[in-house]
Amino acid sequence: MKVKVELGDVQETLLIPLYGRARDAAARRSVLGDTTAIDLVESIDYDFRRFNGPSLPGAVLRASIFDQYVRDFLTEHPEGTVVDLGCGLSTRFDRLDNGTVRWFDLDVPDTMALRRRFFADGDRYTMIAGSIFDEDWHASVVERGGPVFLLSEAVLLYFPEDRVRDVLGRIARRFPGDRIAIDTGGAFMMNNQDKNPVFRSIPARMQWTCDDPRSLESVGVRLLESRSFGQPQAAVAARWPWKYRLLLRIASFTPMVSAYRMNLFRA
Repeated sequence: MKVKVELGDVQETLLIPLYGRARDAAARRSVLGDTTAIDLVESIDYDFRRFNGPSLPGAVLRASIFDQYVRDFLTEHPEGTVVDLGCGLSTRFDRLDNGTVRWFDLDVPDTMALRRRFFADGDRYTMIAGSIFDEDWHASVVERGGPVFLLSEAVLLYFPEDRVRDVLGRIARRFPGDRIAIDTGGAFMMNNQDKNPVFRSIPARMQWTCDDPRSLESVGVRLLESRSFGQPQAAVAARWPWKYRLLLRIASFTPMVSAYRMNLFRA
């Protein structure tokens, strides 16, 4: 019997990247090779066919850029700690596990209840039911010691700017010197989201507009890298099909592409 989905409006958006990864895994040349996503989609009672348009491959390309940020961290700190804040049904731990990393996946209770239908804790892998905006999870992460990499993908965009800046400031103060990866969306992206086909089938809308990721430095973080889909890491671009590399490079300076950024900060 398939698993029924009972999620809040924002939480429902986690099904978009899941479906994108499943479609990618079924393609002749897959970027992520996330075959687990196929199994998850087939096991969930939900009409995924309502999702269409560029957000599906976009979620895959975004995930590959975030993956590389984590790979780079683990190359430098193979026994470090990674925290995925708002993990949804991500399979990033399975994709990137190097055998020594300590990994935490955090999401709100309804999402984590769904996630636990498919995943289990392990010696180096822990799921936490909680909110990125709370601080209860901080102690579990810092208890282990060592360098920490925190990422939050396609989560903060759905909240007001004041809440985003507040939580980033608190995270920066609790994890000084550690790296933080988040995505940001500019005004063009926010003002045109109703034209995006995936948003025609869900109630959630993005709220936080950030045209310049460097503006976040006032909360206590320093921008190390900021990439659009037209500027992926070289190792990432090599895994993308040529049509994505060509089209996104051509369009890299248009607001449609440049308004959305994948950013790496240091607290």
